[in-house]
Amino acid sequence: MSGVEGRVALVTGAGRGIGRRTAEILAERGARVMCTARSESELAGLGLDFAVADLGTPDGCAFAVDETEKRLGPVEIFVCNHGIGSAHERVIWEQDIDVWSETMRINLDGPFYLSRLIVGRMVEQRYGRVVFTSSTAGLVAEHAGSAYNSSKHGLIGLMRSVAVDGGAFGITSNAVLPGWVRTAMAERSAAQEAEDRGMTVEQVWDARAALYPPGRVVTVDEVAEAIAFLASEESSGISGEAIRIALGASE
Repeated sequence: MSGVEGRVALVTGAGRGIGRRTAEILAERGARVMCTARSESELAGLGLDFAVADLGTPDGCAFAVDETEKRLGPVEIFVCNHGIGSAHERVIWEQDIDVWSETMRINLDGPFYLSRLIVGRMVEQRYGRVVFTSSTAGLVAEHAGSAYNSSKHGLIGLMRSVAVDGGAFGITSNAVLPGWVRTAMAERSAAQEAEDRGMTVEQVWDARAALYPPGRVVTVDEVAEAIAFLASEESSGISGEAIRIALGASE
């Protein structure tokens, strides 16, 4: 029997990449999965329950949670994976204030709104698994990424707050911190970096791969499998942890 079998899971950012693969793995292992993102076309291709929502607003977050409860039941597993990247950012003295605000709205405000709604219900159930997707940029800041860096650092603080507040009620809260993964979001940053540095996109990815001892970047499956474990009953002894998935790289 799987450690997620029969559990109700809400996975955000589930239309593609890490979120999509995580939703698939949880469903394969018997969880009842609600997927949410902003793109209906991407979600519809999953073959799972889905709700289209803007998770940077209180109303959008409430809609996603309410739809999950109406169709599947109270959320027992919350995978907070949605976010926007840093391809459009600049060094801090040139940073656009609107970029900062939008990044915080999606990457940090939304996770707070969702956690506030979901964790209270988990307290009533005396059970919950919460997993946030942060980034290695949540520990070591990347160049020209003040909004992304700050949001991913903040997400780790939110994760630890949930772990402390929910710990007495059978709730665990952790974060995964992936290094470079070839997701659509990372491809956009690679394209921007290639343009800025006069390189090809593949040269950018070769340079990124060289950061890791195995000489490759992290795979989507490697991150999704870690999330699935942290979402399971078997992970009960792990809470408040920011777990790097970066192939042994020092940064």
